[in-house]
Amino acid sequence: MLPWGHAAVGYLCYTLYSRLSYRGPPVGAAVLALAVGTQFPDLIDKPMAWTFGVFPSGRSFAHSLLTLAVVAGVLYAIYRNRAELVTATAFLVGWASHLFADAYPLLFGEPTCLRYLLWPVFGVCPYEEGSRSIVGHLLAIELGNGIWFGIGLTAVAGVVWLYDGAPGARYLLRSVANRLQ
Repeated sequence: MLPWGHAAVGYLCYTLYSRLSYRGPPVGAAVLALAVGTQFPDLIDKPMAWTFGVFPSGRSFAHSLLTLAVVAGVLYAIYRNRAELVTATAFLVGWASHLFADAYPLLFGEPTCLRYLLWPVFGVCPYEEGSRSIVGHLLAIELGNGIWFGIGLTAVAGVVWLYDGAPGARYLLRSVANRLQ
């Protein structure tokens, strides 16, 4: 799944979580943390594998539920007040949604490897072996079911985000304005 699809899946998951847990739509810094969380696994794994050759695959360390569990434990151990916990939870929901959204080919009956979810207990997926570049990855994109699915999800999430009052936008604008003063 491409970045906008991950952001859409993450937002839809988090707005549902927020409504069930907090009785309202997402707010402020939590939405920005969510956005970072939805991209986090690719921001770590892809450059570390494809550019630096440190990880064995573009889906390994940060795509593992084991890494997510350790980071969640650390975040919940250090953050104590409600605002910090809400923000940490949003980041983790975004991260977790990314991991499962990468399995979207299963929705179209296409085989996909899920071993990355328990890396390093299980090895990397065969189609992820070898090195690639991020530019090469983007140039190889084909307009198949997955791309259209991601575009559709993004449209739905955009409508939901607007319905929710565009959370995070005012917070971001205020933060930028305060820094410019």
